[in-house]
Amino acid sequence: MKRILLLLLIYSTSFYAQNEPFNCDYNAYLFQYNDVYAIDLASGNAYQVAADVTPGNINAAAYNPKDGYIWGSLSSPSKTIVRIGKNFQTTTYYIDELSSGGRYIGDVSATGIYYLKGGGTTYYAVDLDPESANFGKHHQTLTMSQNLNIHDWAFNAVDGFLYTVEKGTNILYRVNAETGNVISLGEVPILAGLNYTYGAVYFDASGRFYVSANQTGTIYVIQSVQDLTGSNAINSNLFAFGPASSQNDGARCPTAPVPQEDCINGIDDDGDGLVDCDDPSCSGTFTCPIITVSASSANTGGLESNNRLSEKISKRNFNRVKNSYKFDVNTAKKVKKSSKYGKKTSKNTGAIQLEDLVPLGVVSEDSAIESSPNDLIGITNATNVYSVDYIKNNVTAASILLLETQNGVYEHTKVICDRLLGAEIISVSTIEIREQAFIKTLFKNVDGGVEFVLSLAAKNVNNGNDFEIESHWNIDKYQSGASFYNFQIWANSLDDLYRLGDEVLNLLEVQKPIVGYNNSTPPTVFIKKGKYHNGKLDLQIVNTNRTQAVTFDAGVRASETETVNYISSNIDLSSGSYISNVEVDAGTLFDVGFRIGDGVATPDDLFLSDGSWGYDDADATVTNYAVEPNTLSFDDNQFAVERNLSLEATTNNYVAAYRSLTAKFSPVNLTAFDTFNFEAKGTGNMVVRLVKEDISNWEEQYKVTIPLTNTLTNYSVPFNTFLSSTGAEFEANDVVSIVFTMLAYGAEETKKMDLKQLHFSKSSLSDSQISEEEGVVTTAVPNPMFNTTNITFTANATELITLDVFNQDGRLVKQLEHNATYGNNQIKLDRGNLSSGLYFCKINSKATNYKTVKLIIE
Repeated sequence: MKRILLLLLIYSTSFYAQNEPFNCDYNAYLFQYNDVYAIDLASGNAYQVAADVTPGNINAAAYNPKDGYIWGSLSSPSKTIVRIGKNFQTTTYYIDELSSGGRYIGDVSATGIYYLKGGGTTYYAVDLDPESANFGKHHQTLTMSQNLNIHDWAFNAVDGFLYTVEKGTNILYRVNAETGNVISLGEVPILAGLNYTYGAVYFDASGRFYVSANQTGTIYVIQSVQDLTGSNAINSNLFAFGPASSQNDGARCPTAPVPQEDCINGIDDDGDGLVDCDDPSCSGTFTCPIITVSASSANTGGLESNNRLSEKISKRNFNRVKNSYKFDVNTAKKVKKSSKYGKKTSKNTGAIQLEDLVPLGVVSEDSAIESSPNDLIGITNATNVYSVDYIKNNVTAASILLLETQNGVYEHTKVICDRLLGAEIISVSTIEIREQAFIKTLFKNVDGGVEFVLSLAAKNVNNGNDFEIESHWNIDKYQSGASFYNFQIWANSLDDLYRLGDEVLNLLEVQKPIVGYNNSTPPTVFIKKGKYHNGKLDLQIVNTNRTQAVTFDAGVRASETETVNYISSNIDLSSGSYISNVEVDAGTLFDVGFRIGDGVATPDDLFLSDGSWGYDDADATVTNYAVEPNTLSFDDNQFAVERNLSLEATTNNYVAAYRSLTAKFSPVNLTAFDTFNFEAKGTGNMVVRLVKEDISNWEEQYKVTIPLTNTLTNYSVPFNTFLSSTGAEFEANDVVSIVFTMLAYGAEETKKMDLKQLHFSKSSLSDSQISEEEGVVTTAVPNPMFNTTNITFTANATELITLDVFNQDGRLVKQLEHNATYGNNQIKLDRGNLSSGLYFCKINSKATNYKTVKLIIE
């Protein structure tokens, strides 16, 4: 009687919760506790679609082909299963024959029989065919022929069998649900050596089996499992990088297709924003072989992402170039595991050393080297820094950068800055370490290398006796004023990232108990990549949860010496597209920090800085330093060096202004240009250097000397006038910065320089006009000229010739006639109204082909 009353109570509370079935939509659904997430298997992106849908936790989730609903097993009430509709309303069913223990494995056959189990070999069958007289009742209890350490299984609609992958052995099994017979099909190659829990598995209509690792969220695919015999090869691969999860299970309609990427057609076939070999599902195919790409060294990392330090960072990088600093992996100090590794710091030795918190030997590295960027001290809020690069097969496989800070967290995260400097986010989701969810980012660097990134910080609590861990996407979420051990970890393997993160927590707990975690969720709307050009921010926005609009809040500086101007606007995303290309009017800027968000989920933060102006001196007294926006706009076929500089200093040695072409002193290929143009005035001679990355000796950098006057003058300096002490011809394939130096030779002098409208361009003269491969030599003396020069040449005949003078744009600006006589000749060329710059002088003769002479007018 009590059971009947209970059934009546359950049915009465659920009867009015009528809802619609899912009817085989294309999403995979991930159940975690009693929350539900929709997963796009093609991209791995997931977003929460429902929360707290039942009082008890849901597991053994399964799509029922007979009624179109998703079913699951509840932790409470005991012996209860649940039907879930598209609007996530639920109906519960009590099945007395079920065990009272946990049932976390389940799926529904094409005939509507729900097979679910917990540990051991016993499993249960429940009839969920709405047309059956036994609907909602126990069908039978069965026994598997083999006990497996598994956490989910799924029906393949192609052959009607259950499939599952065992934890630890990574063996793929085929299970006959009606008999319990288990057949081993062999170890899945892509999973070899891993020890993850596979708590959510799915099928598509073609018999592809998708297996998700709980700890990392990685989704693997096994092709055509119905064709496997146990002796033939298993075709397996990466597929996508999804969210980590625990207490979870997956459900999906097995006859729904999953879009697949064609790895050779140059098209984003599966709609995840990744094309061909950039898509993880193409990794290891014959068109996209796995190539071990070096991760970036921690020695180049750690630059803060705020609008205060761009100039200091630029100064750091300038000093590295000037002092010919190069981090050499081959000569770096080797880091080896000592007998004290993994042991608590003795009270006699004092405070924790950063070296005590850095993992060793957990990623099977061939060696570990110290790569500490000690020059971050003094220009950032780091008080101590230590970093290690992990080397495998002669490339950097992973790096960990550890920084100690006082009064606040370290303000730089790897993913915030680089997206507007040519890098991009492939995906952002979670990784689970110690049953705690941390944000992981799959990041594609400017050089094409792919890295997985994780950040976390440990702070002292309870009077310094314990640690608490924080990990957030947004810097302002960390506790203000606290002191932290800041860990930034990146690797070219997600599995190595997991191992390093897990060992960091182990090493922290050796020193002090970890008593709490305060972690944030990843953003559901984020900027995949972007760029700044001519006052516009071009952004590519990934909108995983189909938000209708986000707010754009930004702080903009027009130049290095101006204050921040705050702007705000709305970005419309109502099209519902997974990826949207958006243009935001930001105006002329030096740097910008901005946030986009919908006011509900975690917002996304970015920081962009242009290459920075700065100055360098030898004990000079700087009396004026100002940077202002350009007053002219530049053509698309020119490379603009934005913002104008004014510098005045008193020195008895030198003062120099420098301008990096990018914020990170990355090399820029300028071979499409042949001339450096600018306006300038000042005192005395100015040495202009074009600094190349591949030259380590500062004295060998290419330079030219330009005499300045008190009048603002246009200068157009051909690349071939820049000379090096090596004598080699200048090649503009890797220019990192421009340096303008004014010298004082022992006596104290006041030096001034004003530099405006800097840009690189290419002369538009035709090859025939400027060809120097053949022809009689022509010279100009003096060159450069101020008011007058003499064009000298040798004539092979007496004739009337013309001297044509072209500007750098190829326009004829002056023409002189001359009666040439056999032998040596000279034509006087007056400056007239010609402005300063580069010109090309060409003699036109019927009898002789003359070389073109390049002339600089100062």
